[in-house]
Amino acid sequence: MTQVSTPAEAATKITGRAVAGQRSLSSGVTEVVLDSGDTVVVKRGHARNATPAEAAGLRWLGEPGAVRVPEVRGHDGEWLVTELVGGGRPTHHAAERLGRGLAELHAAGAPSFGAAPPDGPADAWIGLAPMENTRGDDWPTWYAEHRVLPYVRRAVDEGTLTGDEAAVIERACARLPEVSEPPARLHGDLWNGNVLWGAVEASLIDPAAHGGHRETDLAMLQLFGCPLLDRVLAAYQEVAPLADGWTDRIGAHQLFPLLVHTVLFGRSYAGQAVAAAKAVGR
Repeated sequence: MTQVSTPAEAATKITGRAVAGQRSLSSGVTEVVLDSGDTVVVKRGHARNATPAEAAGLRWLGEPGAVRVPEVRGHDGEWLVTELVGGGRPTHHAAERLGRGLAELHAAGAPSFGAAPPDGPADAWIGLAPMENTRGDDWPTWYAEHRVLPYVRRAVDEGTLTGDEAAVIERACARLPEVSEPPARLHGDLWNGNVLWGAVEASLIDPAAHGGHRETDLAMLQLFGCPLLDRVLAAYQEVAPLADGWTDRIGAHQLFPLLVHTVLFGRSYAGQAVAAAKAVGR
């Protein structure tokens, strides 16, 4: 088997086309122009299962046709090749289309909370942090045990969260809001950096796709800032109104991404995680 060591080699192996040019977009991500004139994005997985999980997630999210995600051109377990998307500025039209699309995507559903995309590995990733897709039927219990608490334990072990701070978050897990909604099909890592804007529509990249509560995607958009978020949310509500009191639950849904960031980037996010925990159940 020929060893692939560069983005150009990966693009040729996976697409069968020679490479006419390339430029680095970020660490591990390269824009490659093929001899056919087509431009693709080549991404190297940072760890085991990262590439298969991303490919499966993109296909699962694209299946309903609700939101635009890059078409997967192929992967070999280590390298992923997708179409190039984005490259524009946010517009009111694109923001409203994104809101409606997210509502339709979430409504496409998942077999359970914690369900991985079909053909995707259970041991997946959110960014550079491991994320285990373990199924559960009860959202508060599943969310606490398989999303929040694993990162609390790791942060304490690594010294980025104190024992007292961990106790505050653990108490919040005991009073998470009950959920009567079915599992939604989530992007799972929906911060603004994973929304690539165009004049007509936005595209979603780098998913940590799984079955979860639909408010989690929306809470992450709010946490890290999203252009024209008011338009996104208004359009979402027109298609699938959120349950009463959803704004009071934002902190609960932000616990997961804040703890992931605490694990990945250190104590600068620990205070925000504790503040979000204190807001749960008020």
